[in-house]
Amino acid sequence: MILNETIVALATPSGAGAIAVIRISGKAAISIASQIFQSVSKKDITKQKTHTIHLGHIVDGTKVYDQVLLSLFKNPHSYTGEDLVELSCHGSTFIQQQIIQLLLRNGCTMAKPGEFTLRAFLNGKLDLSQAEAVADLISSDNEASHQIAMQQMRGGFSNEIALLRAELLNFASLIELELDFAEEDVEFADRTQFTDLLTRIDFVLKRLIDSFAVGNVIKNGIPVAIVGEPNVGKSTLLNALLNEERAIVSEIAGTTRDTIEDELVIEGIGFRFIDTAGIRETKDVVESIGILKTFEKIEQAQVVLYLFDSFKFQVSTSEYLSEIEKVKNKYPLKPLVVVINKIDLLSKEELLSIYQQLETINLKPTTIAAKQNIGIDELKQKLLSFVNTGALRNNETIVTNSRHYDSLLKALEAIQKVKWGLESGLSSDLMAIDIRDGLYHFGAITGEVTNDELLGNIFANFCIGK
Repeated sequence: MILNETIVALATPSGAGAIAVIRISGKAAISIASQIFQSVSKKDITKQKTHTIHLGHIVDGTKVYDQVLLSLFKNPHSYTGEDLVELSCHGSTFIQQQIIQLLLRNGCTMAKPGEFTLRAFLNGKLDLSQAEAVADLISSDNEASHQIAMQQMRGGFSNEIALLRAELLNFASLIELELDFAEEDVEFADRTQFTDLLTRIDFVLKRLIDSFAVGNVIKNGIPVAIVGEPNVGKSTLLNALLNEERAIVSEIAGTTRDTIEDELVIEGIGFRFIDTAGIRETKDVVESIGILKTFEKIEQAQVVLYLFDSFKFQVSTSEYLSEIEKVKNKYPLKPLVVVINKIDLLSKEELLSIYQQLETINLKPTTIAAKQNIGIDELKQKLLSFVNTGALRNNETIVTNSRHYDSLLKALEAIQKVKWGLESGLSSDLMAIDIRDGLYHFGAITGEVTNDELLGNIFANFCIGK
């Protein structure tokens, strides 16, 4: 990374649109922009105040490319902490290409993925966890993931980590000081206060680690497999959930021969529904492959919707109860939702009988008539019950980043070693090693401890122009 280069990139999505924004950042950003920009009021933009907008034309000699708005941000009061210029031009792909090529000819270099945000981090405008939250914010596609990314970008997570690290660092310095006076056998760090601090850090770390289970599903969506025999209404249910004709519905058994996936946001939480091939004995080679994929999708899913035809269930109850038990035993950690479809074909007495039969294996079914859209809202609420949204509602810190999760686990391990050392009367020099280890992992989250390889891996996942 050469920070003395002035970089340029398209900040809006590629392709034609109403407008496009071209971003320039670096020491020469304003001077390079001034070479190709002519203000309609004849102003010299190199002498204008920061956070001002100017109307003018992009020119190359006597050739005029476009009329644009130039936004001026002078260091350090910009996103990157450097001089930064944004050109809002018309969204023609030809105009975009011509302006960028003109800037390159005048001394700019094409930005790498995430380079603007990387410069913001290196210039102290964001810490590393906040910088990563920028990418999460851009990719957020539901209310919950947006809320978490905003909270992290505002520094909620990094502030919590920074406070714990500062307190631990204070005690670490006292422990290190004791090493300088080892022969005098003195203690500068109050062991009782230190124990209380370690207990508090242990509690916070465990809470943050536990939140990753929620954060991960909110960020990536919860995969839900819809399984069952052929022709029980799996595709009809998928269409009802999505409120569109996404899957082919037919009276012919075995219509779905491959998995069909689509996403739905329910009260801010993303769900990825997977309509699978019906499970049955078959000699059809293609259908057999689809059934094999069904079991693969069950393995990958976090929730399994096991769908039954109400009439068939009533006729062959014992066989179906046995099948449900097999699935429960095969996937004991996966929430299993038994869904009885086509309830419009049964009487109240017949439906009650099904409830009573399922109670014998401690299951309460969800009843629907997918074709008539009956019970779909209740099923959605049932799915929501598998997501602990309490922390989200209370605006608590939720971890969504696997790198942060890994660092938190390692920090917790180091803290527990320090606790054990303190309780066992371990010498200060040995405890200091584990304290330094814990501080290292805290620092790795916010970027106080980092290296080029780590930064390269993180920012390579960003889009160009951010």
